[in-house]
Amino acid sequence: MRRRLTPNLFAISFGLAGVTQCWAAAAAQHAVPSAVADAGWFVVAAVWLVTAVLYGHNLVAGGRLRTEMSDPVFSPFLAIPPIVGMLLGVALGAHARTAGIVVYAVFLVATLLLGGWLSGQWIAIDRALAAWHPGYFLPTVAGGLIAAVGAAQLGFPSLARFLFGYGVVCWLVLGSILLLRLFVEPRLPVPLRPTMAIEMAPPAVAGIAWFAINGGRADALAWGLAGYALLMAMVQLRLVPVYRTVPFGLGYWAFSFSYAAAFTVLIRWMAVADVPGQRAWTILLVSLATAGLAVLLVATVRGLARNTFLPAPAPAPATEPQPVR
Repeated sequence: MRRRLTPNLFAISFGLAGVTQCWAAAAAQHAVPSAVADAGWFVVAAVWLVTAVLYGHNLVAGGRLRTEMSDPVFSPFLAIPPIVGMLLGVALGAHARTAGIVVYAVFLVATLLLGGWLSGQWIAIDRALAAWHPGYFLPTVAGGLIAAVGAAQLGFPSLARFLFGYGVVCWLVLGSILLLRLFVEPRLPVPLRPTMAIEMAPPAVAGIAWFAINGGRADALAWGLAGYALLMAMVQLRLVPVYRTVPFGLGYWAFSFSYAAAFTVLIRWMAVADVPGQRAWTILLVSLATAGLAVLLVATVRGLARNTFLPAPAPAPATEPQPVR
């Protein structure tokens, strides 16, 4: 029996990175120690590296090198490894600027190339609308907007604006397709229903990116992004009964980065609006993000122990009976 490891396994390191970013945003407001975020990036890097080794070995052993990028379900998740790589490069840049820029640039190029290839793939092949899911936001929308945040933090404002436009336009195009799919097609297959949490990410990450680009000002675009984020937050509340019908598995990690990004942009908004009791509210938000991550980690360890976390293994190929001598 051989168990297939799928690229959404990288969602674990992605979720850890999202919560670490939340701690970094809180540290920037002097609400929590910055050492927590620094330590968090080491954990993200370790988990990302272990996942890359395990997934790479499984990919080669399974003979899927030529087919993984055309997989209608899992190919969009191939964008997560370079996206996490960009986040690690930005974090490294705070301590070793040149090395951080190099790491960020390498993974930025990988993200853009992969996003372009997958976009062309989606145009070139026949694919029913029902086959789409919110994970299709990852290669270009998440990739572009997270890259914009990184460029702004590393001190490249023009590049940040360029990448922000790239991400937002892709969001407008793909968002219309994905919402149409969710509105008019049959419900997503049960294991994919947690990917609807990704709908929370684009307005949240776009808000973080725009604050990084415009110097943290609450202008018209920032307010507009906040309004759409509020709508998506209310949608998520309505979807709670739907999520409760899904057995726990790897798909639940779709909640981690998306919700952590929502908490991060809230922390940024409280700083911009100078909310009374800002430090206490910031500590509460980062605590909620960390508690959610802890719940996912405990459930993941339990699922691994019970052999229920990863998809069921494929049956071994039948062997022909040997002749009796």
